[in-house]
Amino acid sequence: MPIGYLVPVLLVACCTSASLSPARRPPRLGRVAFRMSVLVNEQPFTLLVALGAVTAWALADGDLGSTGGRVALALAALTAVGLVLVARRGLLAAPALDHALADGLRAGPGTVTNRGLPWARILLAPFAVRRRDVERLGDVPYGADTGGRVGGVAGGTAGARGREHRLDVYRPRSRPADGPTLVYFHGGGYVSGRKELEARAMLSRLASRGWVCVSANYGLRPTTNFPGHLVDAKRVLAWVREHGAAYGADPHRVVVAGSSAGAHLASLAALTPGDPQFQPGFEDADTSVVGAVCLYGYFGEYYGSGRDQGVESAPSAYLRPAAPPFLVVHGDQDTLVPVEGARQFVADLRGVSTSPVVYAELPGAQHGFDLFHSVRFDAVVTAVEEFAERVVAARGRTPEVPVERREER
Repeated sequence: MPIGYLVPVLLVACCTSASLSPARRPPRLGRVAFRMSVLVNEQPFTLLVALGAVTAWALADGDLGSTGGRVALALAALTAVGLVLVARRGLLAAPALDHALADGLRAGPGTVTNRGLPWARILLAPFAVRRRDVERLGDVPYGADTGGRVGGVAGGTAGARGREHRLDVYRPRSRPADGPTLVYFHGGGYVSGRKELEARAMLSRLASRGWVCVSANYGLRPTTNFPGHLVDAKRVLAWVREHGAAYGADPHRVVVAGSSAGAHLASLAALTPGDPQFQPGFEDADTSVVGAVCLYGYFGEYYGSGRDQGVESAPSAYLRPAAPPFLVVHGDQDTLVPVEGARQFVADLRGVSTSPVVYAELPGAQHGFDLFHSVRFDAVVTAVEEFAERVVAARGRTPEVPVERREER
């Protein structure tokens, strides 16, 4: 039995199976399915190459002549077919996003498809999420204890100190003035996560198109509870209003975005502009946004202990006709945050808001599809760019794209 060949084949086979048909119940199995499938689901091409490489190695070593070797080879062949199916589902993201944009924004046919995907990055450098034409200013402090005038203490937040109250700024190296701004909040269930992990490919790409992107940490449990997380998010938005121009941002054209728990936070921030209960000490700060982007978001009640029970924590509690435009993107095979929650939130929002609500449900997508370049996520980034450009255009200028970037599009 060629153990050295069978083990990697079996590992890829199990992960591919978890990607194609993930277990949803009980929740513990759903978490296992997510961890097993997160790489395969977004990088089937890489796994296909790896599978071919170990098979060629085993063939060269003469390990496939035995009965065990032939069984392992048959398993590898079945796994390769499964990876092709995973890849095909990834290709369905662009049509799904095209349909959503056409339905929600009356965008032209093939909006995402016609812009094309960065295939060289997807196939050859999927983990290279930084761009040479973008500079990142890391660990910029925000809040009352960092020299700014934006402050306040709430929900267990002990002031703006330490790593939790830092943000990164992504901007074009050419440093044009008055670029529209996207503020992003990471996921992690309010207990983990950091600003340098998710959606970096999106932040870098938008920055290369003339945007100023801000990715912020915020207080996590157990040191912070709700509404402290939201207060921190508001501090970030207020910081952008006060200091964004110094970094090349137009502080009056801000889109807020987030993934998972960060989408919960982004949606709450978008729906509660200027609400004094979430802006203690900076009640007069303008925290309004022109749009919101929610990726595989959680939209239910805050589930942590220690929250202020007298304050509503579900985004649906703050729906209003004047809500800004929303783009909600969710995978139909998300085992950590089931898609039904996103569907219900979108239905509730559409029933109240007079602004566009764009909803895209991605075939075969799991949680955490924004960690690196992939067919699916780069299609999502294109849709986010289209959505964001349209909502900021309603406020005036659109981002000035360098000549070479216009040709690329």
